Amino acid sequence: MTQARGSLRLRLFLAGAAAVAVALAIAALVLSLLFERHAQRVMVADLDARAMALVATIDHHDLSMAGVRQNRLDPQYELPFSGKYWQVTLGGRMIQSRSLWDFTLRPQEPAPRPGQLRVERLQGPQGAQLVAVDRGLVIGDGADRVDLRVIVAQDRAGLVGARRDFLDELLPYLALLAALLMAASWAQITIGLQPLDRIGTQIAALARGERARMGPDLPQEVGPLASQIDHLLDAREQELDRARRRAADLAHGFKTPLQGLMGDAQLLRNRGDDETADSIEALVAAMRGIVDRELTRARIQSDHRRSATDVVALLERMLKLMRRLPRGADLDWQLAAPPPHSPARIDQQDLTEALGALLENAMRHAVSAVAITVGAGDDGAGGDGAGGDGAGGDRVTITIRDDGQGVPPDRLDQLVRRGVSLDRTGQGHGFGLSIAQDILSAAGGELRLVNANPGLLVTLILQKAAAAR
Repeated sequence: MTQARGSLRLRLFLAGAAAVAVALAIAALVLSLLFERHAQRVMVADLDARAMALVATIDHHDLSMAGVRQNRLDPQYELPFSGKYWQVTLGGRMIQSRSLWDFTLRPQEPAPRPGQLRVERLQGPQGAQLVAVDRGLVIGDGADRVDLRVIVAQDRAGLVGARRDFLDELLPYLALLAALLMAASWAQITIGLQPLDRIGTQIAALARGERARMGPDLPQEVGPLASQIDHLLDAREQELDRARRRAADLAHGFKTPLQGLMGDAQLLRNRGDDETADSIEALVAAMRGIVDRELTRARIQSDHRRSATDVVALLERMLKLMRRLPRGADLDWQLAAPPPHSPARIDQQDLTEALGALLENAMRHAVSAVAITVGAGDDGAGGDGAGGDGAGGDRVTITIRDDGQGVPPDRLDQLVRRGVSLDRTGQGHGFGLSIAQDILSAAGGELRLVNANPGLLVTLILQKAAAAR
């Protein structure tokens, strides 16, 4: 029952199957009734013919009806309770077939008028139900005229048996017809629901970034649904855009007051109050980190599905910049990127922001070298710190490893928390890894941190761009 409620195709099929079953049951009932009525008409015609044969044996000059008893219409009229009976009433005299034995047929209505025929059901011997033909006639003319009533009856059991046999022969054909109709119903439902399958396919394409919107290329019955989805996507993008602008305006609004505080701190330092100046500068630095983080979050693209970034080319450009920095020039920057190279599904500016924070963090803590590896793999790639083997998969992995002291194991999970910094030199404010985490989460990626002994191993797991898939 739960499966039927969950599957539209199954619900429609079960409803169609129930309708087919009801329709065929009604058809079987109607056909059996029609067959019975036809068989009864044939029986009535035969009974009427036998009644007329009985009348032909009566001599209107000799009204003793001796010839009626000698009638040989059917031997079963001579067998007691055979199911076939006749009864003739002439004037006040009545004669019956031997099959009635001592039973008398008692019609509920008077004899039909001369020349008329009436078909009725009568109670027969031993409780049998009979179909009877009751015909009224006149024998003789004038003063010799005598009313004649002829009743010829037959047990209805023959009709019931014929109807049962008819149904027994009809049911296999009805079952075959039901199977054909249900197969046709399933085919019709499958064809009719194909547009819904297309909607599912196009929604999956939206999630993978292969489509920007549902579009109008759908049947008119599901067109309004696709249009509403597109309207929701448009509204979501507009709302996110407004939210980004508000966050950017708010962050920019803080920059001027912070700059003023830095000026005040310098004035205090010039007056010899170094302790107060240091405290203000530390607070301003922390607040600047928060502002920079919010500016970065405001710049994060709301829709990465259509973005594609060449990770290897971006890293090569960034490493050229890192080697020019005073601290970076003293380190050995190693980049390993075995082919094939697949673009990642992330905006290039966002990935630059995230990698910049991670490479700067590695540069501050490395002793002599930083190793970067780019690879590909399935959903679980990169969990062990490996960069992948370059084989195909749904993910692009980037690992950054320094040869520094690493992080205490009990504080490893705190690195991506906002404002948490383990940098004892005081150069970090604890926002770089948090910003990278926000960027990767917005792009549907993941950031993993493990101690490499020595150093820290940072793994970025990104989805492949739609074109690469």
